[in-house]
Amino acid sequence: MNLATLLTFLIYLLCLIGFGIFFYRNTDTLSDYILGGRSLGSGVAALSAGASDMSGWLLLGLPGAIYAFGLNQIWIAVGLSIGAYLNWQFVARKLRKYTEIANDSITLPDYLEFRFYDKSRMLRVFSALVILVFFAVYTASGLVAGATLFESAFDLKPEIALYTGTIIIVAYTFLGGFLAVSWTDFFQGILMLLALIAAPLIIVVTYMSWDEIIATAYTINPAYTDVFANMTTIGIFSLLAWGLGYFGQPHILARFMAIRSEKHVPKAKMIAMTWMVFALYGSIFVGFTGIAFFADSPLATGNQEVVFLELTQVLFNPWIAGFILAAILSAVMSTVDSQLLVCSSAIAEDFYKSLFRPKASESELVWIGRLAVVGVAIIALILASNPDNLVLDLVAYAWAGFGASFGPVVILSLFWRNMTRNSAIAGMLSGAGTVLLWENLELLLPVLEHEIFTLYSIIPGFIIATLTIIIVSKIGDGPSKDVRAQHDKV
Repeated sequence: MNLATLLTFLIYLLCLIGFGIFFYRNTDTLSDYILGGRSLGSGVAALSAGASDMSGWLLLGLPGAIYAFGLNQIWIAVGLSIGAYLNWQFVARKLRKYTEIANDSITLPDYLEFRFYDKSRMLRVFSALVILVFFAVYTASGLVAGATLFESAFDLKPEIALYTGTIIIVAYTFLGGFLAVSWTDFFQGILMLLALIAAPLIIVVTYMSWDEIIATAYTINPAYTDVFANMTTIGIFSLLAWGLGYFGQPHILARFMAIRSEKHVPKAKMIAMTWMVFALYGSIFVGFTGIAFFADSPLATGNQEVVFLELTQVLFNPWIAGFILAAILSAVMSTVDSQLLVCSSAIAEDFYKSLFRPKASESELVWIGRLAVVGVAIIALILASNPDNLVLDLVAYAWAGFGASFGPVVILSLFWRNMTRNSAIAGMLSGAGTVLLWENLELLLPVLEHEIFTLYSIIPGFIIATLTIIIVSKIGDGPSKDVRAQHDKV
């Protein structure tokens, strides 16, 4: 690697650690560490939500999928855009208001417990367990993406690359908590967007026209230019269904809870959706232009997720390349740090404080949260050590798990007055169970060959969880007067 690229990259990493040290001095309570004292402005909340959502998937997984299969993969982007808009439009403002009224809840399990006045703590414990299970897989996807970056850019051994990325991410999350994560995500979101727009533009302006790119891709494989190529109705629905996942992602919902007030939500929605549309379609163009650019020397099968890294080395001068590599690392970090923080909150607030040390001091809880960051990172590191892992596969598994487990629960808890505690537990567990079962059907029942079983697991999980909540809510006496009164107040 060129020395200028390396120096630029290292300067960026030092800035991230600086953010962690700066916000370390402003983190006194668990609320500060987990939710930043509900102090995020519109811009930081919007880009932080977007950057923590998109992850390495935006710069590695999606361009790799387009490069390998062509434009038929854009249905994921369409589904995500619709889902994100609906999440900002209908969930963000109401969740911000409800979490404040529901005992100033700072985590999703917190909110669910106080939303349903659950004195048994079962709802808190089950939701925290679901978070830990699926975030272990999700965090592993980020570590795999980070390892891919370091391995490709610095020619490191896979194991060393994996450990290096993990240490950097854990360091500033451990120190600065939610504010460090949110502000780094803000700048990382800007950097990611600029990188995604710049790369395909440079190819079109400098190397080949758009018509030449399309013609070259068509010559290699006509299916690359057809959004319906090799797609069935079930296949399209499966890709569009990624949008359902937004309603249940704890690290995205945390941004809604942390925004300064519900009045900031409309502006944040506008910023977030503008960023998202440009970023997603920039990612698509990166993958598609890569097909034509590497026509004479295509990337090896199974190595498609480094297409943006390879373009970076060729298209940009060393100083700019350093920033682009930083942008890719940003995409990885911006999700992993958020995931580690949500896991930290589940352990410190939902297990340690609630079940074992209800009178623990704020300082003690902050340190438990920091130690939890390290512990979860180690577990994710073990899961990420499988050399056959692909970022997109890991993300798909965890995304479906959260979408089906929490999506119906969150939506109905915000909008349905008659939802009960038991139905929330049943809906959450049935959604999680359906995804786990559906993703492993081929192992359990190898004879199942019908096309319906290729459906993305979030769809059956979301449907079953929703029906379960509705049915169970109608059993028994319904919610208490306090639960109904609180809902009416919101």
